[in-house]
Amino acid sequence: MADRSTPDGWSLNESSADCDTGLDWAEARRAIEAILLVATDPVSPTELAQILEVPLQDAIELCHELAITYLERNHGFQLVEVAGGWRYQTHTDMAEYVERFATDASSPKLSNAALETLSIVAYKQPISRAQLSAIRGVNVDGVLRTLVQRGYAAEVGRDDGAGQAVLFGTTKFFLERLGLNSLEDLPALGEFVPSAAVVEALEMTLKVDIGDEPNNDDGSHNGGVEPSDTPAAGENSDDDRTI
Repeated sequence: MADRSTPDGWSLNESSADCDTGLDWAEARRAIEAILLVATDPVSPTELAQILEVPLQDAIELCHELAITYLERNHGFQLVEVAGGWRYQTHTDMAEYVERFATDASSPKLSNAALETLSIVAYKQPISRAQLSAIRGVNVDGVLRTLVQRGYAAEVGRDDGAGQAVLFGTTKFFLERLGLNSLEDLPALGEFVPSAAVVEALEMTLKVDIGDEPNNDDGSHNGGVEPSDTPAAGENSDDDRTI
């Protein structure tokens, strides 16, 4: 039978009835389904091949065949390749219903600060604690400790420079939670950065020119009081003013 292709670019030769070791193909498919159903982490093709005692290529082809089958039958779940292994997960179209079922108030969620810090780690890794603080403009010790405790980040080495600062990076658990096979699957930062035209428009909108402020009816400026170069008590200087 001819090869069949899927939108994801997978192809499958359905002529195989048995694995190279003589294991029945249908039995091997059922075995993989059983293993992946009880697995808590993605299972690599190498591990599946060892368990089934089949060549690695057969294990890979079996996983792709199962994934194609579920896609074609429009199941509410999928077999996907994540973090170098295979696992079952719900179909993205079913997110609304899964959220209703899985909502649990006792399940702590990451704060906005933790999410921002994790994003920086993901795109800039390996990165030190001091570099993280410099980018965010605040101390990140607390949120970084939380990310490490929750398994999203971990120490990945030390800087070669003075002090040999500890460097942090994301973990395999991070990839699993985001449904990514590798860091290369992260969306490009360019997708989230405004164009030069947008930035210029924002700068023009936010720009404040005191000299352009309108005069009062009597011709005086700001009630007849000329602006002073010296800030009054309790006021910030121009150097401290931010927009």
